[in-house]
Amino acid sequence: MVASSALKAKNKQMKNKRIVLSCLIILLTGVIYFAVQTLQKNGTHRADFSGEWKSKESISMGGNIVCCYNSGDRMLAKTMKITEEANFLIVEVSSSFPGTTAVTGQEKLAFGGKESESQINHSREWGKKFTVKLSDDGQTMIVNSIVHKMVPTPYHVDVQELMLVYVTEVWKLSNDGKSISVQANAKSNLFGAERSWKTVFDKAS
Repeated sequence: MVASSALKAKNKQMKNKRIVLSCLIILLTGVIYFAVQTLQKNGTHRADFSGEWKSKESISMGGNIVCCYNSGDRMLAKTMKITEEANFLIVEVSSSFPGTTAVTGQEKLAFGGKESESQINHSREWGKKFTVKLSDDGQTMIVNSIVHKMVPTPYHVDVQELMLVYVTEVWKLSNDGKSISVQANAKSNLFGAERSWKTVFDKAS
């Protein structure tokens, strides 16, 4: 009789352990599931620079440095179509000076700080060198560029001199991914004090 009671008690303990173990497994499965769902949600919905963006004025217009660029350059564009890849952005635009025919253009902004170079107006005397860095969270991009151009010397239009314009653009993507603010600074070896201005692009699609 005593042995039978002991056996029943042992079986009850084993049953309780199985119930507790089952509950722990279910609880652990639920924790893992919700953790994975959260990670996937964050990864899927992280905003990036991709999309079509529109502004009331171009980046260069705000600082009145439009003379540094030519039709087809992204700095003259009010609308930009951006495709973001792992290591670079592709910026497609159609831009021009007022009253002139728009020209399509494309610029690749490669991350990592390696210097790139492009010619403006297909001329060796007019071009720019630039570097691009993207923050770890993918929300901020810094573009540093140097534009070089031969321009007439004041009071001696037949004499050309080299103009250098140093431009820094800090692109910040809003947390909801619906706007990009571009804080720009420019200074030159020819014009006066440094210029600072802000341009905001809203997402169109």
